[in-house]
Amino acid sequence: MTLTLDLLLIPLAYLIGSISFAVVVSKFMNLPDPHSYGSGNPGATNVLRTGNKLAAGLTFLGDALKGYFAVMLARLLLGDQSLTSSLGSWVLCGVVLAVFLGHLFPIFHGFKGGKGVATACGILFGVNVILGVATLGTWIIVAVFMRYSSLAALAAAVFGPIYFVFLFGFQPMGISLLVVCLLLIWRHRSNIQNLLNGTESRIGSKKNKT
Repeated sequence: MTLTLDLLLIPLAYLIGSISFAVVVSKFMNLPDPHSYGSGNPGATNVLRTGNKLAAGLTFLGDALKGYFAVMLARLLLGDQSLTSSLGSWVLCGVVLAVFLGHLFPIFHGFKGGKGVATACGILFGVNVILGVATLGTWIIVAVFMRYSSLAALAAAVFGPIYFVFLFGFQPMGISLLVVCLLLIWRHRSNIQNLLNGTESRIGSKKNKT
């Protein structure tokens, strides 16, 4: 591919990221619009507040797979598997940011997107399986023991870039992942305040306190 065609992967990744599976799954399963209840966030945790665990699971899976697919498609077309400082690697950095921003600000859903946990997870698996497993493991441990999805996401966001540097050193992709994790933390700013106030909803709670 030429550089011009390579760069088209970035807007394509944004469009992929703009597919909100919380909305898609809810419509398919005749559930309320996720924007209309709970936290109003179109994500798996909010969908779980309907009591439909299958819908929540499908939402998380779909949002994760779109992040994974966008990264793997770019890696396949770019032929860049090394995550080094090549030109293709910088385009891949753009793809990572674009698919994540698509989830946060989806053009198909009035730019009202989710907080990015599942999509970030898919991106990390697309970059490297070990990186994805380590970060997801961090989320699971915190979620199981603390029962706060937001706290688990924040912990994973902090450790994700650290794991990347440990595995690959300082590479361009590390910059993109750091930006993704900072955006994820920013999207959880209300949750951070709720955690500090002791009013944050626990996983499985149908009543939202945010």
